[in-house]
Amino acid sequence: MTEENNAAAKRKGRPVKSQIRTNIVEILFFGKKMYGYDVYKTYVSIFPRVTMRAVYYNLRKGLNLGEFEIESIKMEKGDYSWGGQAEKTYYKLGLISRPAGDKRVQEYFESRVENKIEDKK
Repeated sequence: MTEENNAAAKRKGRPVKSQIRTNIVEILFFGKKMYGYDVYKTYVSIFPRVTMRAVYYNLRKGLNLGEFEIESIKMEKGDYSWGGQAEKTYYKLGLISRPAGDKRVQEYFESRVENKIEDKK
């Protein structure tokens, strides 16, 4: 196999880099630990709309790459359409994640904190 063919073979498949995953890194950087649906709700509040499926795919892919880690898995009680409890997987940043400190995400979390403080008054 020539070098040109070898290089072409390495490029096949999906690229490892993903803008969605990069944005999730930013969300987890400011949110510290969050479960999947909360990551999705935050994502669509800040960035262009994506599907929930794309967010969960990138969370799983990030786990495999070491960008995310599972903080905990909890069974939480509630009134859900499928029953009385839900399993929530909480994610946090992994060792190889490199957050850039996106201002949009920072402002979103700061406004959430301010709103919680005002609600308590």
